[in-house]
Amino acid sequence: MRKLILAVVFLAICPLLVAQQAMNNDSVIKLVKAGLSEDLIVTTISGAAGNYDISADGIIALKTAGVSDKVVAAIVAKASAPAPTIAGLPTQGDAAQTSADTDLNNPNIAHDPGIYMYTKGPNGMELTMLEASVYSSGKTGGMFATALTYGIVKTKLKAVISGANSNVHTSDGGVIFYFYFEEENKSFGGSKTPNQYTLLKFDAKANSRETQTGSMNAFGSSMGTDVNAANGFTYKKIKPGIFKVIPAGQLVPGEYCFLPAGGQAGSAAASYLFAFGITAQ
Repeated sequence: MRKLILAVVFLAICPLLVAQQAMNNDSVIKLVKAGLSEDLIVTTISGAAGNYDISADGIIALKTAGVSDKVVAAIVAKASAPAPTIAGLPTQGDAAQTSADTDLNNPNIAHDPGIYMYTKGPNGMELTMLEASVYSSGKTGGMFATALTYGIVKTKLKAVISGANSNVHTSDGGVIFYFYFEEENKSFGGSKTPNQYTLLKFDAKANSRETQTGSMNAFGSSMGTDVNAANGFTYKKIKPGIFKVIPAGQLVPGEYCFLPAGGQAGSAAASYLFAFGITAQ
């Protein structure tokens, strides 16, 4: 009867004791020497915060003090369990990782396939997807000469998209880009690396933008952009499917695009380009 009363009193004051001091090896030894049952001690260990020594020396000291294997096992399980979180919320480390993995403006994680510009926005650096614009094919330059020479002189082929300006702009001429390709050997446009794209400056018209994509004559056609419109760039692979692209030098104000390889007028397989604009500061 005396032990039963003692147990009831202990359970009543246990939360107060735990709030004042976490359990440890010495606390458990005291409970054992006080004559409390194994089940009561195990319940206390499981429900209270603890700072236990479960090294070989610590466990030997517990056994030497008369602590049973069942209680020692409860101590080891408690010390090995991950730290609990409040109301099911992640820890600070988990929250930081989750935030980084879901940040829509983090360029180093996977995004929807496409080409993005990375620029400074009102809330810091931001990723903005470029327009994937379908273009129409056209012919320009040399058509009269081609007719006069029965197709010997080449006619230039061009890609034309409507509108004088892109909907995606930046005033940062030193803008950098990120290419995101689909996994499993698939990608937008069927390309796997940025070197299969050409960075071109549009010839802006009143209601359209156009750029040379090749040439043709009576003997056939060939791919070839206007060297005066082309801008070089370098790229770095960040991880599979993610590439950082840096244009060679500042981009002057104007309308630009990334044209996929094979973007020859009349090619149904590559009838689109990725447009953007650079505005004056």
